[in-house]
Amino acid sequence: MNILLVHKFHHLTGGAEVFYFEVARVLKSYGHEVSFFSTESEKNINTGDVAHFVPAPNYSGGLLDKLKALPSTFYSKDKKKAFAKLLDEFKPDIVHAFAIHVHLTPSILEAAKERNIPVVMSCNDYKHICPNYKIYDGTSNCELCKGGKFYNAVKKRCCKGSFSFSLASSLEAYIHEHKKVYDSLVDKYLFASEFMLNKTKEFWVNKKVQYGVLKNPFKPEQYSPNYSGDYALYFGRVIDEKGVDRIVHAAKNCDVPVKIIGDGPQLAELQALAERENINNVEFLGPMWGDELNQVLVNSRFVIVPSLWHENFPYVIFQAFACGKPVLGSKRGGIPELVGEERGSLFEPNNIEDLSDCMSKMWNSVETCKQQGLKARTYVETEFNDKVFYEAIMSNYRSVLK
Repeated sequence: MNILLVHKFHHLTGGAEVFYFEVARVLKSYGHEVSFFSTESEKNINTGDVAHFVPAPNYSGGLLDKLKALPSTFYSKDKKKAFAKLLDEFKPDIVHAFAIHVHLTPSILEAAKERNIPVVMSCNDYKHICPNYKIYDGTSNCELCKGGKFYNAVKKRCCKGSFSFSLASSLEAYIHEHKKVYDSLVDKYLFASEFMLNKTKEFWVNKKVQYGVLKNPFKPEQYSPNYSGDYALYFGRVIDEKGVDRIVHAAKNCDVPVKIIGDGPQLAELQALAERENINNVEFLGPMWGDELNQVLVNSRFVIVPSLWHENFPYVIFQAFACGKPVLGSKRGGIPELVGEERGSLFEPNNIEDLSDCMSKMWNSVETCKQQGLKARTYVETEFNDKVFYEAIMSNYRSVLK
């Protein structure tokens, strides 16, 4: 079977790109031909497969230049034409789309439908129902755009805190709704979490579309587990919706040593907070990647994921589980589905006392940490291996193949 994978980035920027490349890896390991369609970048990864890259949106220039370029971020005839050319050359049996808005636009999917090629789309964020991708307005979770009321994004300026970005994103949502992009161009929508699937159904009560579940593939054998450790750990972006400030405040109320790995717009603010409040049990290590990150992770006792927004299926939880670490996770999005009752604990991220209590209990229960870490490692080994993922993805593909 020939499968064409479509995503706005062809290099690693986050969990969505990890998912995109992992899908390709598993499909190729089972003998399928894979091709890619994405945007140009000097960072692009050469996988050795057929690939076609188109120019990314150009946001340079003055206001007039940006206004002229704006329509092409909603709908692009040039990118549709380039996609059609690849379809005719590669002749895929199915198109698997990931994040395509703005950089590629849903216009490309029209070319697939014109050729009767089925399309499935994996949604790793909420762009299909929310102009700012997150159903989070910068301070709290928000569903005001439900029912097609996308003007609320402009009123709240919730897209990057900018009126112009919010207006553009709102217009994009209205245009795609008017063109029935989500009703007619995708044969089946796939979600890694039951939470995102059910939230989409709440927003799309009047749409007749197919839904499916496709959990992320993961290779735990790349990690060596260690069922003990000397500190609690957070690793990821240091940005408001990740809730890292909750960890700093909670650490003030308990004796748990905490290391924070990552960079972002909130880092300097949190470093200043820790110094001002004499919170001496929190250490900021800055950004780390690869073996350096894994070394710190494997020597931690447990991992904290304090997200305020409804995260889908954070890869940091898979990495923690693979290293034998239980997770303290917030009651948001798909996090509770992963953590469950046996692989860590859940807390309300807006309740600092709740988090500090969970941190203290986990820290003082060495044997519980070990047992939950063992169950976490077993969980990723049995539920997210290549065989399980391949059977799931092929089941979803077969459901739309004519």
